[in-house]
Amino acid sequence: MREVVDKPLEDTIPNIHDAVPPGPRDYRWRSDSPATLFWVEAGDGGDPREEAPIRDSLFLLDAPFATSSHAAPRKLADLPLRFHNVSWSSDRLAVIEERRWKDRKRIILAVAPGKAAPAPAVTLFEGSFEDRYHDPGIPFEIMNSTGKQVLETTPDSRGIFFQAQGASPEGDQPFVSVVDVADGATKRLWQSAPPYFELPSAVLSAATPAILIRRESAEQSPNYYIKNLAQNTLAQVTSFPNPYGSAPLPKKRVLKYKRADGVDLSANLYLPPGYKPSDGPLPTLLEAYPVEYKTKAAAGQMTGSPYEFTILYWGSPVPFAAVGYAVLQNATIPIVGEGQTEPNDTYVDQLVSSAKAAIDEGARLGVVDPKRVAVMGHSYGAFMTVNLLAHSDFFKAGIARSGAYNRTLTPFGFQNEDRTYWQAPEVYYKMSPFSYADKIKAPLLLIHGEADNNTGTWPLQSERLFSAIKGHGGTVRLVLLPLEAHGYAARESVLHMLWEMNNWLETYVKNPQTAPAPATAAAGQP
Repeated sequence: MREVVDKPLEDTIPNIHDAVPPGPRDYRWRSDSPATLFWVEAGDGGDPREEAPIRDSLFLLDAPFATSSHAAPRKLADLPLRFHNVSWSSDRLAVIEERRWKDRKRIILAVAPGKAAPAPAVTLFEGSFEDRYHDPGIPFEIMNSTGKQVLETTPDSRGIFFQAQGASPEGDQPFVSVVDVADGATKRLWQSAPPYFELPSAVLSAATPAILIRRESAEQSPNYYIKNLAQNTLAQVTSFPNPYGSAPLPKKRVLKYKRADGVDLSANLYLPPGYKPSDGPLPTLLEAYPVEYKTKAAAGQMTGSPYEFTILYWGSPVPFAAVGYAVLQNATIPIVGEGQTEPNDTYVDQLVSSAKAAIDEGARLGVVDPKRVAVMGHSYGAFMTVNLLAHSDFFKAGIARSGAYNRTLTPFGFQNEDRTYWQAPEVYYKMSPFSYADKIKAPLLLIHGEADNNTGTWPLQSERLFSAIKGHGGTVRLVLLPLEAHGYAARESVLHMLWEMNNWLETYVKNPQTAPAPATAAAGQP
């Protein structure tokens, strides 16, 4: 037995992106070798704020693990960015990915991990990991004879099979490619095309080649097929029925529009089955989740596909289209901070502008009644929801599930904010809707799992916001779901959540003129 490291308690790691423990870390076994250990060591002491030409180094240690000098570790690679992951193939090939959060940089390298004198690393990709339009994707992996995952390569081992989401201005069009390990040249073998959304699942034959894909469309539920790329044939493998039977589903339409500052935005619009333009504008439910970006170009890139089959899950807003609402699902809310500016420096302004653009587009199309719009979100989306109620008058009501509303209770950073409360107190104050509880006049439904164990979103957050709004005479209801964590799992909890949401929307959005007096007490699920 050989001890490879004995580390003290790691309680001094900076609470920022790309910070890691000093010294050796991330000990794991090579998946392509019977007994080779690998690990990473930081060249900057683990603090990304320190100037250092080498951020991380990757080391290998081969069996036998004796203490003699011939069993010394050998260095595989020095990385200018922070180590992200590694995929193994053989002594001739491994793929290393490194990243840097500050400018969202991403590098993918091909290296030879054998004991022979290492050849120079080959850069397979260098770019931004938030630039979805130029994302090469990730390597396919396959299980080897020992049950471990290794890279899927061409028969001559000169190429690696990659799969990517294939983001484009027309939506996601996933593809499969082969990347040459000698120079990074890419050859695209297959790509999804309208009117289907096809997602590659596995390479079944590297020689043919043949791949397993999941195919779906807006009307056709997902099933699996084998695509023979040499013969251009398609063979169906599964025949899963439509999970919703013959029930009519809301029709999906992808909207594209611009924010006041020119940033491109999008949203998925769902309308009730059988809706006709003559039915006029509808009460509307807007759902979103803000995302931070460093460039407006990346922030404006399309996500999703108009050809995906609608799959419902416990937290989806789409079911409300079945009871007469227009649903703006996944309305993009990019929070951009270019150059030295941090995204959250103008969080509220960008939030309000994005929401206004979504409502305006729906109203322009004649399907959204701008006087009857509700906003909802979960977790950071709940945080967004309450901020929109505090800083705008666009919404008749809000539904916030399992959120955090007082950022002084998360003083060492939150979401993608690296600055502490003491470094940017004004940002923490302005971004906390708790600070503006006296301004929240639209009815707010708060739902929270009583056993929420997600960092920062303790039930206390909803309890304190409820008290603050209630104390200022606002209309607010608090529902605590017993035994539920950050996401809700029990059938009883999910059905009760939907019942609460439906009652709230019917009362304050669909029929606001008949809304009763403000609620007078907090409520809990029986």
